[in-house]
Amino acid sequence: MPIIKILPHAEYCPDGRSVTAPAGTSICEALLDNHIDIEHACDQVCACTTCHVIVREGFASLSEMEEGEEDMLDRAWGLEANSRLSCQAILGQKDVTVEIPKYSINHAKEG
Repeated sequence: MPIIKILPHAEYCPDGRSVTAPAGTSICEALLDNHIDIEHACDQVCACTTCHVIVREGFASLSEMEEGEEDMLDRAWGLEANSRLSCQAILGQKDVTVEIPKYSINHAKEG
């Protein structure tokens, strides 16, 4: 099973963490299953950018990005060339390292 290394994030994973998940699982699912409560305002249907992650290692091992994800990512805060929506990034066989951006565009959370 691939390992997902999560870099430290003040709110969701202050000390960083490594979790395992079966190939074929989305990064978002794997984080949520391991009690890393990353935002996912659209309930993982590629309709927002709140689950945006930056893949620091292992980007090529993830599923290919579809057009809908590409279009949605254009709206993400802190977009980088190796950004993905974690709900759409499906694990392959290799380990990945992800960074959860400091901010997201979540109007419901901003209150």
